[in-house]
Amino acid sequence: MDITRSSPAPMRVVTAPPEPPDLTVLPTPGPLPGPPEPVLPTTAPQPTPPNAVPEATGTATAAPPTTPQPAAPHRGLARDLLALVRPGQWVKNLAVVPLALLDVRPWHPAAFGRIGWAVLGFTLASALVYVVNDLADRDRDRLHPVKRNRPIASGRVSTTAATVLTGLIAASLTCWAVAGPAWQWWPTALYLVLSVAYSQGLKHVPLVDAFIVASGFVLRLVQGALLVGGRVSEWLALCVFALCLMLALGKRRHEMTAAGRAHRPALRGYTLAFLDHLVVLVAVLTAVSYVLYLRDDAALAAGASFVTLLSAPCAVFGLARYLQLLLVEEGGANPVHVLFRDRATLVNAALWAALVSVALLLSRL
Repeated sequence: MDITRSSPAPMRVVTAPPEPPDLTVLPTPGPLPGPPEPVLPTTAPQPTPPNAVPEATGTATAAPPTTPQPAAPHRGLARDLLALVRPGQWVKNLAVVPLALLDVRPWHPAAFGRIGWAVLGFTLASALVYVVNDLADRDRDRLHPVKRNRPIASGRVSTTAATVLTGLIAASLTCWAVAGPAWQWWPTALYLVLSVAYSQGLKHVPLVDAFIVASGFVLRLVQGALLVGGRVSEWLALCVFALCLMLALGKRRHEMTAAGRAHRPALRGYTLAFLDHLVVLVAVLTAVSYVLYLRDDAALAAGASFVTLLSAPCAVFGLARYLQLLLVEEGGANPVHVLFRDRATLVNAALWAALVSVALLLSRL
């Protein structure tokens, strides 16, 4: 009997196996309390934490690569100094100074050589003015969205290097004046005087600032006429003055729309409506003075004058196209880029130049 009672005991042990499944369920949480096992997985991923740690440090060290980005201009100091004198603006001298040849009869090689000498003088003078202005306006240029990238304002060129460049250009300009004809450099000297007065405070006076800029182009025309021995037509001088005044006012209008009035104190004396009226008024004056120059002062033959009068629509179209770029397309930041990168303006200028060239050839037959 005891044996039979002991036999069911194993039966109870057999009924106990459902409890071992509970023990098997317990081993599953068993690894959780066992701290060594989590250490083992961490040792396996430890290659990743080192990788993750360098990534974290890489992100921290990635900041130094971002710091060289301001130094992205790997162009070098020499190229920045060249950009400081703005060679892209020298086309103004090439476009205005040779206008004195329109009243020279006849043309001769010496006249072209003197025109080249006048262009060289005003190129040196304008480069000197650009560097001096950038030195004086470096703090204000940093507030402008575009001008803050200039060499001095951005810090790529130090004030010491810019001052040394100013001295070299001034010495070259002095040599130019001494080597040229005596006392025929006074337009260039007057241009420098006006530019210094402009930099010292007149650029902050509304209207006066734009009129001084336009007067500098008339002085370019006078300098070319002095060196070639020609006379300056009053209508041609007025046309040049009005055209350059229109471009200067258009540039100020664009600055007002792009950066507000904080960048240039003189802009406080302007409004967009006021500038719009002034630009249109000066554009009309430019067209009228050009036509009057062709009719009264241009020394052309009968057939040549007729061909030249055909260029009047080209002049009017050019003015209208600039007003469209300025008032409709909100351009005008850099008049040189606007006028020499617009296809319609380039085609119109080529047609105008062809008509004027034919007129000049007919007048010499």
